Amino acid sequence: MENKKVIIVGSSRNNGNTTKIVDAIASQYDFDVVNLNDYQISYYDYESKNREDDFLPLIKSIIEKYDTLVFATPVYWYSMSGVMKVFFDRLSDLIRIEKETGRLLRGKKVAVFSNSHDNEIDFDFYIPFRKSAEYLGMEYLGDKHFNADQFTTTDKIELAFI
Repeated sequence: MENKKVIIVGSSRNNGNTTKIVDAIASQYDFDVVNLNDYQISYYDYESKNREDDFLPLIKSIIEKYDTLVFATPVYWYSMSGVMKVFFDRLSDLIRIEKETGRLLRGKKVAVFSNSHDNEIDFDFYIPFRKSAEYLGMEYLGDKHFNADQFTTTDKIELAFI
């Protein structure tokens, strides 16, 4: 595989700040984009009654096609968006009912884009992303925070860490 990259967008608004930032990055670099709002993904459930929703086909497709997964989320109440959190919770399916699929995450690379109305964000914001990557055997490349109030779509975005 040629290190194909995908940005997985988890925001409550399809045309909000996160999408503007992701679209600018995708146009500057060779990244595909997956918007979680385009899928029906149920909350994690210990009885796996949600096997028929879009999560398993989506994650299998992502794992098959991409080497680098970049999660893009706005900062909601000092954490990732609810849409992104549901997606992350469903990664539990890959260690319980789809173990073979989960093992395919090993060696993949992970990064995070976040945005808010601040110039900086607490380092702790990224703990769920870093720890999840570590637990799943993925390489955490790093993260980049954007101030949505200062971002313009003509900005040249530096992503050397990816």
